[in-house]
Amino acid sequence: MGGFDQQNRVGSKFGGGGVAGHSATNADRRERLRRLALETIDLEKDPYFFKNHVGSFECRLCLTVHQNDGSYLAHTQGRKHQTNLSRRAAKEQREGKNIDRITNLPAGMIGQQIAVKKNLLKVGRPGYKITKCRDPVTRQQGLLFQLQYPEIGTEIHPRYRFMSAFEQKVEQPPDKDYQYLLVAAEPYETVGFKLQAREVDRTPGKFWTHYDKDTKEFFLQLFFKTEREQRYAGVPGLAPSIRK
Repeated sequence: MGGFDQQNRVGSKFGGGGVAGHSATNADRRERLRRLALETIDLEKDPYFFKNHVGSFECRLCLTVHQNDGSYLAHTQGRKHQTNLSRRAAKEQREGKNIDRITNLPAGMIGQQIAVKKNLLKVGRPGYKITKCRDPVTRQQGLLFQLQYPEIGTEIHPRYRFMSAFEQKVEQPPDKDYQYLLVAAEPYETVGFKLQAREVDRTPGKFWTHYDKDTKEFFLQLFFKTEREQRYAGVPGLAPSIRK
């Protein structure tokens, strides 16, 4: 196969093939798998391919993380991924489930809040930025999400929904320590963010959303309740002493 130098290896005669080391053999194998995958896989249509917010690539089927698309492509040709594909297909056939290729969740799970029009051509995932923040008074930890929708429809408004780990079927078994924030806006794919399973503070000023029609950006800010607030929520006389 091309792309791998067999000649100028230390310890071999010039012009000779030499003996490939273990690491070199693995590198050659990964490159051949990547080339094979490029001929058979369209990453834009791969329901298990996901680029996270730190730039790494994830396989939602095998729950693996890869530093580049070549590593992910080689992974898809490996035994683990192929075995999991067969198991998922057999399971879906047994249960008669219709999997939504947009969210990788059973069809209808998201509900009316994020309705998906099947006949609308998707244009990919929106660009996004996540900023960590902290309330200067209560010291609550928070996150600010900014999503860009340059090709969004004129009458479309981005919508969101929180989903528990037990509602989704992508990461199995469900991890109760996490929840998911889903954001949808046609004609873009629905995106999901994995968050800690902490209660969100819904008081005015702490949780808000805004859609700027001019810049076509959607903003969502949230703060998590402190441990004290979660522990004593609803208990008379034990409400948090700090309120804004």
